[in-house]
Amino acid sequence: MPQKTVKALAALAVGLLPLAAYSADKPFHLMEASISDIHQAMQEGSLTCRSLTQQYLDRIQAYDKQGPALNAMLYINPHALEQADAMDREFKRTKKMTPLFCIPTVLKDNYNTADMPTTGGSASLEGSQPGQDAFVVSRLKENGALILGKTNMQEFALGGVTVSSLGGQTKNPYNLKLTPGGSSGGTAVALASNFATVGTGSDTANSLRSPASADSLVSIRSTLGLVSRDGIVPVSFTQDEAGPLTRSVADTARMLDVMAGYDHNDPITALSRGHIPKTYTAFLNKNGLKGARIGVLQTLFGTGPEHQDVNKVMANAIELLKKQGAIIIPVTAPETDTDKLNANLDVQKYEYKSVINSYLAAYGKNAPSHSLDDIIASGKFHPSLEKFLRSAQSYKDGLNEPDYKDRLVKINSLKMTLANLMAENNLDAMVYPHQKRLPAPIGEYDQKERNGILASLTGFPAIVVPAGFSPSTEDAPRGVPVGMEFIGLPWSEPQLIKYAYSFEQTAHARKMPASVP
Repeated sequence: MPQKTVKALAALAVGLLPLAAYSADKPFHLMEASISDIHQAMQEGSLTCRSLTQQYLDRIQAYDKQGPALNAMLYINPHALEQADAMDREFKRTKKMTPLFCIPTVLKDNYNTADMPTTGGSASLEGSQPGQDAFVVSRLKENGALILGKTNMQEFALGGVTVSSLGGQTKNPYNLKLTPGGSSGGTAVALASNFATVGTGSDTANSLRSPASADSLVSIRSTLGLVSRDGIVPVSFTQDEAGPLTRSVADTARMLDVMAGYDHNDPITALSRGHIPKTYTAFLNKNGLKGARIGVLQTLFGTGPEHQDVNKVMANAIELLKKQGAIIIPVTAPETDTDKLNANLDVQKYEYKSVINSYLAAYGKNAPSHSLDDIIASGKFHPSLEKFLRSAQSYKDGLNEPDYKDRLVKINSLKMTLANLMAENNLDAMVYPHQKRLPAPIGEYDQKERNGILASLTGFPAIVVPAGFSPSTEDAPRGVPVGMEFIGLPWSEPQLIKYAYSFEQTAHARKMPASVP
């Protein structure tokens, strides 16, 4: 961890000013607090922005580098308490709140921040600081979010176990011997452990939904074009997406309200015009599954002994969908086999050199590496990335490779296949486990059998919600989380939020990890 980050964290955590007194009759409970919980407590006078911020900093101090040493955080905002004090003064003066007013938020370290480094978790970019915030970061700040810090990630978002040359290995708080999914695992661990209220991540194949599944969280990968990717370290312009990670569907809806919208620097967001409701919170309907036709995509379930913990959780989850009034339709579609999609349609290696070189060029002299060639020449990256980086480097012009163009044609065909599958069966959405098996152990650098590629290739929206836990063990006293994924047609985020919320309110599946009391 960078030394200045350690010093900043220590200075913040000692509590330079006393915590604000809580109301005696209405104490505020930090653990699992939602956006609405926090705003209600502030309006009642039982919570200040400073006290809230300090409590999260105290938890980071206690558990991120000490105790279980989860290693979720890369940087702490050294001005967090000053900003909290300013927000307290503003609220005292105006009595008004923006949608994310004083909501402590953590950002994956591939989101550009002008006031903190943005490194993609890579030692090859250590110290890099962009000149301006990413579009989405600006939106968060404009709506009142207090950026608490930046989180560790799978380096350059190239993988699924959240290990980086700059930040090391992040641990799964439910079983400290397991990885937390990836690539947005630092954000996920921070939220699962109550280090912040909400956070952000990115998703090229699985990277929002994998850590949501592995850490008992909610995340939505929205329709391609709903959320701007401008100012986020890229991997693939065909597959990249940005989005929220939260502990509840309601907070995901509130985050999406702020993050969605047109940005001229990411032209594909022009497609979102006319598809964004006044508020996604209008679809938080406890009875939202009643009468919904939900397909169970059986092709995306494993059949081996290593899949049974996940399958048992999913069987129970499907029964709960029925209990809420959903009509369940089993569906088999060999064309959606995710192992084959990863092997035959993924385009990351063809696009990577082009997009990373363009991103780094925008830094000018403010970054130690200015191209993929520089990154590789530096040797300052985690060894598990070398095969991919050299593969991407080997293409003189990946965008003109015949295989790349063939994959784009197949991706368009897959979109039609998926849409037709839903139309033929008259489906409102489909469900499957995001991961066929539990998260990989620390030391393995490949999270096998994730199903997120289906949404990533098609650009269709998908939301993951906690479905349950594997049986408890000595290493995982509360079990290991399993996430269920809903996928729908383009621009069906309102319906997916409605279904996920209805399921969440019946299942109550989320549990806090025992490692961070």
